[in-house]
Amino acid sequence: MNKNDLFELTITDMGTDGEGIGHYDGMTFFVKDALIGDVITARAIKLKKNYGYARVEEIKSPSTFRVEPKCPLHRRCGGCQIQALSYDKQLEFKNEKVRNNIIRIGGFDADFVDQIMLPVVGMDAPYRYRNKAQFPVGKDKDGNIVTGFYAARTHSIIPVEDCLLGVKENEEILDIVKEWMTENSVEPYNEEKHEGLVRHILIRYGFTSKEIMVCLIINGKTLPHSKALCERLAMIEGMTSISYNVNTEKTNVILGKETECIWGQPYISDTIHLRTYPDFDETEIGIQYQISPQSFYQVNPEQTEKLYSTALEFAGLTGNESVWDLYCGIGTISLFLSQKAKQVYGVEIVPQAIEDAKNNAKLNCITNAEFFVGKAEEVLPEFYDKAGENESDMLRPDVIVVDPPRKGCDEKCLDTMLKMLPERIVYVSCDSATLARDLKILCEGGYELKKVQVFDQFAHSVHVETVCLLSKKL
Repeated sequence: MNKNDLFELTITDMGTDGEGIGHYDGMTFFVKDALIGDVITARAIKLKKNYGYARVEEIKSPSTFRVEPKCPLHRRCGGCQIQALSYDKQLEFKNEKVRNNIIRIGGFDADFVDQIMLPVVGMDAPYRYRNKAQFPVGKDKDGNIVTGFYAARTHSIIPVEDCLLGVKENEEILDIVKEWMTENSVEPYNEEKHEGLVRHILIRYGFTSKEIMVCLIINGKTLPHSKALCERLAMIEGMTSISYNVNTEKTNVILGKETECIWGQPYISDTIHLRTYPDFDETEIGIQYQISPQSFYQVNPEQTEKLYSTALEFAGLTGNESVWDLYCGIGTISLFLSQKAKQVYGVEIVPQAIEDAKNNAKLNCITNAEFFVGKAEEVLPEFYDKAGENESDMLRPDVIVVDPPRKGCDEKCLDTMLKMLPERIVYVSCDSATLARDLKILCEGGYELKKVQVFDQFAHSVHVETVCLLSKKL
C-alpha cells in the first residue's frame, strides 16, 4: 500500500469524531465523510505501520443509514460531521459513544452499564436549534468580505450565508455587517499578519423572548462608523443589544475581556422552563436569565429544558438540602436547584459570569443561592480547609452538581468532593471520555453509579451531553 493508492473499502464502524472505519489488507483505515455500511472507493492519503487515513473517491454502495443532507456545504464546513447520517442512527451513535467510553475508560462492566443507561433523549426538530453563532470574518481570493465557518482542522473560512442549525435572522445580520464593512472600508482581521479590525461576529437569539444580540469582536479599541451600523441593525425586529468586544491578542480565543455596548442594553433575556419535572408546571419553575456576550449559556434551549429537568430530578431535592453547583456559569443550573433546595452555593472562574449569576438570582427573587468566584478545584478545597462549625451545611452538602468543561474535573476538586461526602453527585458532562475517567475515580472513592442518560444537544455534530447520578455507598 502506497500513498494515493485506490482500493475498495467497506465501512464497518464509526470513530468518536464521526469518521468511518474500515479494514483492508491487515490495516485499519479512518475515512472522513464515510458512514457505517458504505462501500467506497478510497484513496490512501496518510499511512502508518498498522493504520492509515483515506478519503472517499466514490460511494459504490451507500449505507442504508445515509440520507441527503439539507446543507450543500456539510462536507466542506467543519461543523456538521455526521449530517449525512440518519437522525435515528446519529442518536444510536452518540449513545454508543458514551456507553463505550464508560466501559473502556471507566472500567465499568458492560452488562451493568446497559442496566443503568436510560434511553437517549433526541430532538423533535434537529435543525434551527442554536441560539448562538460565532462567525469568523475574512476575505475570499477575489478580495470580497466573507463570513462563515472554518473548514475542518483549518482556519480557512467556508462562506456560509445561512447555517441551517442557526436561526434565520443570522443571514440578514451578516449581510448588513458585510455591506457596512465594504461601504466604510472596515477591514476584516488577517490572522497571519495580525492586521484588520473585525475578527468575529457573535449573534445570540432568545428563543422565548425573541430578543437579538449582535457583538463584533475587533482587533482594536474602538469601532469606527458604529452609528451607521447600529442604525441598520436596529431596524431588525427583536434587536435588543449591539456591542463590540476588544480582542487585540494573537490568539485563537474568540472573545477578549472588554465589551462595550453601543446600542440598546448590554444583555438579552431568555427563559428556561422545566417541563418534565414532577409536581411542577411551566409557570411555576420558569427561570429568566440575562445573557451577556461572554455568558456561558446552553446553545440548544429545547434540549436544555430536558437536560436540566433530568439533572434536577436526579438531585432528588425535597426542600431541606444544601447543594454545591460547581462550574456554575451564570447560575443556569443553580437557580433551578434553588427552587427545591434549602441553600445552593455556586462556583465559577469567570467573574462576569458570577455577576450575571447574582443578577439572575435577583431577577427571579431567589435569595437562597450564593455564588463564589474562582476555580472549583481551588475554591472547594480552600473552603473545606477553612470552614467553621457554623458552615456545616456548606462543608457537608447533601448534593453536589458538577458541570465541568471538556477537560473534566480537576483531581483536587474530585478529592474534595469525596471528602465532603454528599449523599448524591449529579455529573453533567460535555465530554464522555473525561466523564468516564472521573466516574471511575468517584466510584473508587465510595460512590455507586446509578443512572446515565445521553442528551443530543448538538444534532448533526459528534458532540453530546450526558447526565449521571451517583449515590454514596451504604
